[in-house]
Amino acid sequence: MSTARMENPVILGLSNQNGQMRGSVKPAGGPGGGGGGSQTTQPTQVKPPSTVNNGNSQPAPTANTIIKPGDDWKKNLKLPPKDLRMRTSDVTATKGNEFEDYCLKRELLMGIFEMGWEKPSPIQEESIPIALSGRDILARAKNGTGKSGAYLIPLLERIDLKKDNIQALVIVPTRELALQVSQICIQVSKHMGGVKVMATTGGTNLRDDILRLDETVHVVIATPGRILDLIKKGVAKVNQVQMVVLDEADKLLSQDFVQMMEELLSYLSKQRQILLYSATFPLSVQKFMNAHLQKPYEINLMEELTLKGVTQYYAYVTERQKVHCLNTLFSRLQINQSIIFCNSSQRVELLAKKISQLGYSCFYIHAKMRQEHRNRVFHDFRNGLCRNLVCTDLFTRGIDIQAVNVVINFDFPKLGETYLHRIGRSGRFGHLGLAINLITYDDRFNLKGIEEQLGTEIKPIPSSIDKSLYVAEYHSESGEEVKL
Repeated sequence: MSTARMENPVILGLSNQNGQMRGSVKPAGGPGGGGGGSQTTQPTQVKPPSTVNNGNSQPAPTANTIIKPGDDWKKNLKLPPKDLRMRTSDVTATKGNEFEDYCLKRELLMGIFEMGWEKPSPIQEESIPIALSGRDILARAKNGTGKSGAYLIPLLERIDLKKDNIQALVIVPTRELALQVSQICIQVSKHMGGVKVMATTGGTNLRDDILRLDETVHVVIATPGRILDLIKKGVAKVNQVQMVVLDEADKLLSQDFVQMMEELLSYLSKQRQILLYSATFPLSVQKFMNAHLQKPYEINLMEELTLKGVTQYYAYVTERQKVHCLNTLFSRLQINQSIIFCNSSQRVELLAKKISQLGYSCFYIHAKMRQEHRNRVFHDFRNGLCRNLVCTDLFTRGIDIQAVNVVINFDFPKLGETYLHRIGRSGRFGHLGLAINLITYDDRFNLKGIEEQLGTEIKPIPSSIDKSLYVAEYHSESGEEVKL
């Protein structure tokens, strides 16, 4: 489905607060959304794809199912629709193991299958049995290949419901990722009979967190500053924590957070298990591993850095031509949903306003927005209420937005690691997508450096792009593997 184009845009949310800008929409037909039908004043809702086998999808909660002895418990599962999109070997190149091979609790298996996770992805296959053994792990795998399931499944398997203390910590760099991971954890554990999961992040009411921790909590999913604050106040008692997970470890161990992470570990038992998961491992991660991990089991599924299903192009433009180029891309590409990256909060808001003035519905998100507005933007975008999201890369790290098939770098990033996180948005969970970079004269050396760092070639954008590279309807309906 193409990006919806509007003749008479109506801009909502220009109070610079809620991040949502919309306009009237033409029915989708060919490129640009023209279908020859009558116009409607309501924004077209993008239909999100069905559940992804190894991803972080969130089906609606269901009541606990009572399994009687002798029942075929799988017949009682409420499975989501099967995802029929093609998948690359990033998520299909497994050893053939099943989730049942790991001797997991039946109640946990029920939650796994009802998430639509049919079989372990490669990172899950490598990680789950080692994590269950209690050993420290240093895992490197591409974004969008199932890392959340790789640590949440063994974490939940090891929770002892007879104990009422915090037994596991998951630390993530952003509030949005904390909320997503907590929802996945709740969904996967919903049949386990009482696993208490809590998300705590900065920007929310501290008093509510204090009251929540006065009750039983088994798993805490948090941003570093907030959990450290709760520990220092004596509210979050973490001396009996068995497992600590650092998701997006490269960001958590950067200069922004590393001192907080060091301090956090000082409050934990020396017998804790530490799991590090990331797509990239800079020197800061190596130093942290040497200082705090005990004979870690190293997993490296990164023979190449970029996802195999992502086709990368660049368009050579001047700064003044960027908006015009973006408008051309919108009119010619068949976009389901797109994420457009800028390098600053100010640029995000300005670009979102220009996109809405061109006649395209657009959401935006940046650090200066109120947390409830950021939550609303992600919720509505994930649910397909808008086709385009403008943001900085930090806000989409690890976030599950399965319907995105095009990523556009309006501002080309300065660092290769940032580029890697950005383009991963269009190829999550082994699906196909486009990454298009708007390159100015000043960006040409960064482009060359990123090509060398990632060992890839970013080609000039052609006048016509084959839809089979990024449009789900042009893929096989068998969901078969694509060996790229």
